[in-house]
This record gives sequence, structure tokens and C-alpha cells, in this order.
Amino acid sequence: MKKVMTTVCALILLCMPFISGTAVAAIADRIVAVIGNEVVLQSELDERVMMTHMQYPESKGDKTLPEKVLNSLIDQKVILAKAKIDSTGIDDAALEGLVGERMKVLASRFSSREEMESRFGKSSLVIRRELRQEIKNQQLIESLRRKKLSGVTVTHEESMAFYEANKSRLPVIPEGVSVSQILKYPDVTAESRSGAKAMIEKVQAELKGGADFGALAKKYSQDPGSAQLGGDLGYVQKGELIQSFENAAYGLKEGQVSGVVETRYGFHLIQLLNKEVNSLHVRHILVAFDRSRSDAAGTIGLLRSIRADVLAGKATFAEMAGKYSDDPVSARLGGAILSASSKNVFQLSTLRPQLREVIGTLKQSGDISEPVKVDPPQGDSFYAIFRLNEKIGSHQLNPRQDYALLEEIVLENKRQRLYEEWLQELRKEITVRKSDV
Repeated sequence: MKKVMTTVCALILLCMPFISGTAVAAIADRIVAVIGNEVVLQSELDERVMMTHMQYPESKGDKTLPEKVLNSLIDQKVILAKAKIDSTGIDDAALEGLVGERMKVLASRFSSREEMESRFGKSSLVIRRELRQEIKNQQLIESLRRKKLSGVTVTHEESMAFYEANKSRLPVIPEGVSVSQILKYPDVTAESRSGAKAMIEKVQAELKGGADFGALAKKYSQDPGSAQLGGDLGYVQKGELIQSFENAAYGLKEGQVSGVVETRYGFHLIQLLNKEVNSLHVRHILVAFDRSRSDAAGTIGLLRSIRADVLAGKATFAEMAGKYSDDPVSARLGGAILSASSKNVFQLSTLRPQLREVIGTLKQSGDISEPVKVDPPQGDSFYAIFRLNEKIGSHQLNPRQDYALLEEIVLENKRQRLYEEWLQELRKEITVRKSDV
């Protein structure tokens, strides 16, 4: 039941207020609630209940669902009324971006614009306008909620008191692992490197001849994410870029263009647009290496050599990761793969099947896998070795092993309680009348 209620609340904030024109016409409308100057119509309530049933079939057996959905709609409109009174601001540019993305998702569900308009009984312009208002309302509500709850914290005493009162009801934590990696992309052949070098030098010559950097990026750059933006990468936080690229960029003055810079992706020309202490605004032109011809055998041999040296005690895994790994984030952490928890522990069930299989062969802390080829869902294939740092068996949540997670649960529980108390106070400020549903 709690799961269904959570589902209802999520849908109220996230679902799209559309059903077909035919369905709407069939509903005999009446007002089921009045919230200040706002009303909830029976048709709106029926739409939300239908959306819940469509996305969560298990909710169909809940006879109280319409009442729950109505209460959530009332809460939404109460908060929205407060947000408007408090003149909570939103970012219009970000709003337009979200509307565009949501319209694309919506349109992708239909074979044509005509089919979409027929299904909703509305023109695409009306659909977009209603969608924009819905998303704007969501942002107003979320902005006010964040403002209200931003300063909420929990103490160690609160966390432990919550644990003692609820220990038997706390969740069971599935088996988890902490893992480090050394990741290597195969070296490219000399022929591929030579071809890319000749092309970047040609671009460099055009640039020195007075050509515009952005125009050259659109014409030549092989970075699909930035080429059509004139090579613009926007602001990037320090440490997010490959080391050789970042070092070259930080060494530039504003407006200055680098010499040819090599990374594992290929050769770059970099222009610094703005520099701050911990971030850069840069654009670049990339001529990528042809990785269809690469030295896989050499890469596997290097990883085997690294593994042997670590197991022989000649170096630590962390030292070798910092020296050799092509993943800048984990390399700075001695190869440790980040997770959401402070202990960087992953549930085995959440790992991709290939990695789950590799990690499953490692039995003891310190065991290191043989080199394996990894084909990610996106991006180039690479080779890697993995080290098992720790394996944690399934257990009920407890503060000794899972304090960070316990604290997160207690904080969310406190926020929800304060949020509900706040809603009750808002209901006193705004007149709410509700009929039977």
C-alpha cells in the first residue's frame, strides 16, 4: 500500500495531463475539490487515476486509489498556490529545454504528429502549451519545497534513536562489493596516428591563416557532442577532463589556442574562452584516431604485466592505476570505482552482466582479474583488470556497516514529516473544500 501511495505522489508531479479527446468528452465533468481559486475537475482526477493504472497495474485493485490521487492533487495545488504567492522564480531557459525534451519523448510514441493530435484531441501547439504549464508548475512546487527543507539536518543522536525504534523494520542490504579498476584503451596503429596527425596539422594551418575557430570545428571536428556548437564544451570542472587536455587548457590565456594536444581520443586544438579557479570554459577541434585498427594484443600484454607486478608486491594497485589507467576519475582514486555510497559499495545485482561475472570469479579481498575486454553501451571498447577490495554479505541495515545509508533514511524521514506538517499549515492558509469521489 505504501508503494502504491508513493507511486501516486510521483505520478501527480511527473505525469502528463493528457488523454484522448474522445475519452475526455465521455466524462461528465463536475468539481470534486476547490483549493483557493483553483478547482479539481472529475475529468482531471479520472485522467490521473487512469495514468496510474496504465503505469502501475498493481494499483487497479486499490479501491481507495481515487481518494489518494485526489488528496495528492489537492496537495499539489495548495503548494502551487503558495509558490505563486511567494513569487518563487524559475529558469525560463531551462524550462524551455525541458519542454522540448518532453515533447520529443511524447512525439516518439506516435508514428506522426497527426496521430498524436488525434489521440489527444488537441493541436501540437496546445499540447506544448499545456505541457509547458505543467512543467512550470512542477518546477515552482519543487523550488518551494527545496527552499522550505534546504536547512534540514539530522544529528547522530537522531539517527541512532531512529535505528533503535525501527531496527526490525529496516531493509535488508543485498550482497555488495567494492571494486577498483585499471582501464586501458587499445593503442592505435602508427598508420592511424599518422593520418590523424596530418589532418590536425592541416586544420592548424587554416587556423593560423585566419580561419574562424568555430567554423573549423563545425567543418572538421569529430567530436559529435560539440562539433555543431563550434567545438564549445561549456564550463567543465577541474578534474573532469583527461589530464593532458586539462594541463594544456590551464596553460592557455583567454582567447589563446593551444598547439596540437594528444589524448586517447586523438589530436586536439584547444581554445580557452574563460578560466576560473576550479573550472574552464573551452572549445576544441578533435581529429579522432581510427580505432578499427588497434593494438589489442599490446594492451592485454601491458595489463598482464601490471597485474603480475602488483601480485608480486612490486607496486600497489593504486599506484599502477594512477600511472596507467585511462579513466581519469578512478585513476585519481587509486582505481576505486565510485558509487553513491561513501564506501563505494555496489550491489552485485546492479552491475552489468559482464562485470558481475568477472567480479564473481574474485573470491578474496585483493584478488585481481585477468584482462577482459569490455563493450560499454556507449563509447569505445576497452580492456581492464579489476581488483576486489571488499565483499560484503547480505545483512540487515545497521549503523556499524551502513551509517551513511541510515543517516540518509533518517534525513528523508524527517523531511517527509516536516513536509507533511507544512502542508497542514498551508491548508489552514488556503481554503480547501472536497466532495466525495
